[in-house]
Amino acid sequence: MQIVTCQQCGAKNRVDEAKAQAMDPTCGKCGAKLVVGPASGAKPIEVTDQTFAREVLGADRPVLLDCWAPWCGPCRMVAPVMDQLAAEANGRYIVAKLNVDENPQTAAQLGIQSIPTLLIFKGGRVVDLLIGAQPKQVIAAHLNAHL
Repeated sequence: MQIVTCQQCGAKNRVDEAKAQAMDPTCGKCGAKLVVGPASGAKPIEVTDQTFAREVLGADRPVLLDCWAPWCGPCRMVAPVMDQLAAEANGRYIVAKLNVDENPQTAAQLGIQSIPTLLIFKGGRVVDLLIGAQPKQVIAAHLNAHL
């Protein structure tokens, strides 16, 4: 059983993955079609200097961008939270990761001085910023404020 949040009304629905493949599940509250499976954004997307403009600035939904590095302990603590938020996105937002060591141009453009830095983009602009390792509830609250 998977919990899927309706993109239309925000209601949480229990969906059996096996049955969802054979039938089109709908929201029990408003009747809208539910997005289940890989289309729900189950994993964060990797962003590079080359793909940043398209994947983040050009996105049609809010984007939570995690600026991180593999050697950073707090970044490794935040990584499972990013995975959870991506799995819970259900098409409402995008979770992306930018390795600042491999993509210094974008990191410099964004003014990243500390990691992890979490940026929330909406309409191609930064609308929120979190610096340092934060609990899931704090990150989710900031993200939900921009949905």
